[in-house]
Amino acid sequence: MPAARALAKEIADNTAPVAVALARQMMWRMLGADHPMEAHKVDSRGIFTMGASPDVAEGIAAFKEKRTPRFPMRASTDMPAFYPWWKERPFK
Repeated sequence: MPAARALAKEIADNTAPVAVALARQMMWRMLGADHPMEAHKVDSRGIFTMGASPDVAEGIAAFKEKRTPRFPMRASTDMPAFYPWWKERPFK
């Protein structure tokens, strides 16, 4: 249990909250997708959107500078514009 908690803390300390929230929603909500292409569309949109985000810029800078990242985005206020995608139908 101590090793599992240490790993969980390391992940929580070094991951962007918006990326984690988006990935969790994609995994849970796409389990029942009619076709794998539906999950692919949502995933592609997430990659495209988040790729231009301040969190990505911070992650790259922190990696280059060998420091812990300080992700500026928050899941409570900074989810991508297409979120929540499941309320849009059809998703294109």
